[in-house]
Amino acid sequence: MIFGKIASSLKKGDVAPDIALLDQNEKLVRLSDFRGKNVVLFFYPKDESMGCTREACAFRDQYEVFKDADAEVIGISPDSSASHQRFATRNHLPFVLLADPEAEASRTFGVGKTLGLIPGRVSFVIDKQGVVQHVFSSQAMPLRHVTEALRILQELE
Repeated sequence: MIFGKIASSLKKGDVAPDIALLDQNEKLVRLSDFRGKNVVLFFYPKDESMGCTREACAFRDQYEVFKDADAEVIGISPDSSASHQRFATRNHLPFVLLADPEAEASRTFGVGKTLGLIPGRVSFVIDKQGVVQHVFSSQAMPLRHVTEALRILQELE
C-alpha cells in the first residue's frame, strides 16, 4: 500500500450500492433517494480535524458549482449525527453529512483504513443512473477530492 492511498473495491462502471444512514438532523437518508441526480459521495475520517475541515469547506465553497452540475454532495464519516450537526453548523456546510459509526457504509463501498487505523478518505462520483463514474482515494490530498469530482462532472455533461 502506498501511504495516503486506500484501494476501494468499487470501481468505475459498478452500480453504487444503496445505503441508509442518519444525517446530521437524525433523518434517515438513502443513497437511492438521489437517483436521477449526480452524487458526489465523499468519505472522510473525522469532523473538525484539519484536513477534513479543509475538504468539507472546499466542497462548501464549490457547492453552487456542484448544484449547477445537477449534483448532490454527501459526506460520510464515523462521527455521530450530533457531531455532524455541530460540524455543519460551525462551518456553514449546506450538504448532507451521514453518520457511519459502525463503518457499515465504509465496508459496503470498500473504503478501508489508512495504516489500518485512520478511516479512509475516498470520494465517488455517481451518475444519475447510480453508476460509479470515478473513484478517488487520497488521505494526504483532501482538496483534490473536490477538483477531481468537478472535473468528472464536467466530463459527464
